[in-house]
Amino acid sequence: MSGAFAGVALGHYLVLGAVLFCISVAGIFLNRRNVIILLMSIELMLLAVNINFVAFSRELGDPSGQVFVFFILTVAAAEAAIGLAILVTLFRNRRTINVAEIDSMKG
Repeated sequence: MSGAFAGVALGHYLVLGAVLFCISVAGIFLNRRNVIILLMSIELMLLAVNINFVAFSRELGDPSGQVFVFFILTVAAAEAAIGLAILVTLFRNRRTINVAEIDSMKG
């Protein structure tokens, strides 16, 4: 092994990914009021999965996991841009981003 993976086993990366995933799930379930924190938790969840993809890709010597991570990051960037645009529009119209206050749709 060489590079960043020298001396660090696959299990360490899997534990790191699992811990980040659990933190993001806790962020989603514990904080249902702030939309920005919900979006950050979803992004953290995607990054936790990406760590596992890269770790397995490196361990198995197959670059397809790293290519898949590239596509996930592309979709995550688009999701973040669209989500923030929706939040800005929502805040301009309703003056709040509290989930409890924006649950009704008005036309």
